[in-house]
Amino acid sequence: MKKKVTSTDIARAAGVSQSTVSMVLNKKYNVSFSKKTIEKVEAAAKELGYIPPKRKTRKGAKKEKLLVVFCSNLTNPYYVMLLQGIEMRAKEQGFGLFVCNTQRDLKMEERYLKMMWELRPLGIIYTCNPSRCFMELVRDLAQRIPVAVINNQNEKMDVDAVELDNSKLGRIMAAHLLELGHQKAAYIAPPLTARQKQRSKRVEGFLKEYEKAGLNGNVIIKAAKEEIDLNVAHIDSEYKIGYDLTKELLKEEPDITAIAGLNDMIAFGILDALHEARIRVPADMSVMGCDNTLFARMHKVDLTTIEHFVVFKGRDACDIIMKKISTHQSPYSGITPISTYHVEYEPKLIIRGTTSYPREPSKRGKKIKN
Repeated sequence: MKKKVTSTDIARAAGVSQSTVSMVLNKKYNVSFSKKTIEKVEAAAKELGYIPPKRKTRKGAKKEKLLVVFCSNLTNPYYVMLLQGIEMRAKEQGFGLFVCNTQRDLKMEERYLKMMWELRPLGIIYTCNPSRCFMELVRDLAQRIPVAVINNQNEKMDVDAVELDNSKLGRIMAAHLLELGHQKAAYIAPPLTARQKQRSKRVEGFLKEYEKAGLNGNVIIKAAKEEIDLNVAHIDSEYKIGYDLTKELLKEEPDITAIAGLNDMIAFGILDALHEARIRVPADMSVMGCDNTLFARMHKVDLTTIEHFVVFKGRDACDIIMKKISTHQSPYSGITPISTYHVEYEPKLIIRGTTSYPREPSKRGKKIKN
């Protein structure tokens, strides 16, 4: 009878500790192992003919129908709206959700991704683009687990996606302000880093629309410092970006007649900073945001913004996963078909009470009547 191969045998063959073998074979990456170490352990196990022990399950216990959602920020209403759409559809289909809040931290994202081999969810949804350094890992996961990404349209990805043309959002915002006659405007954004390309795309779209109108150089871009993304996001993080950068802007650029925020949360900060400076909206300054969050629709805010159907995108990402699961469970003639889904919504301008025609600078800044 052939001797049973143990983790001790594999450790000896691979030249690593027994605990390393145990964690690698059980996909428990509490410690970050190098790719070389993982390959060495797996190769030794295969060569020795290691057979993993069968896991004991309770009699009659059902496997939980689990979906995993990767989210970079749970303080912005945009991501909450995406989760709302995902959760509504998942609940209808009897699925539970496990939310991985990466907080835009690479180590946290890597840790969660490595946990997927142990969790074995039926599907994974990324509510933003995966970090570039983990794209290979995401592709590997997509070979075994259905993966859908809610991403920037300009990114080339080999997985299913609900796409958003962020540059189009910027163009629509600029076109509205130009139509009203705002020749000098400002755009306030979070840090414009390489990892957060969707932000830069919105800014690029805004700038291009002004360049097309022959107003190159008439847009002031105010972006927060990169270190802000390294901190854990608070509920008011993006609001504070809008508020603080507007305060700076008013000192530096007195001639602007409109300010656009990259999203609604930033726009709320802009509105409060203008109110404190006794600058009337929209009489003295036009303000607009993007995402059409719940607060933007409230009577006292009444924010002009862009609707790009965020809740629907969450729902559609979940639908893609459901279709993939169904396809994997019912292969055609014993063959699992390969299909790639791409869904996109046309954004819509929502004009409310915070944008209007520009007022002459000399007439701006009258005191607000109580």
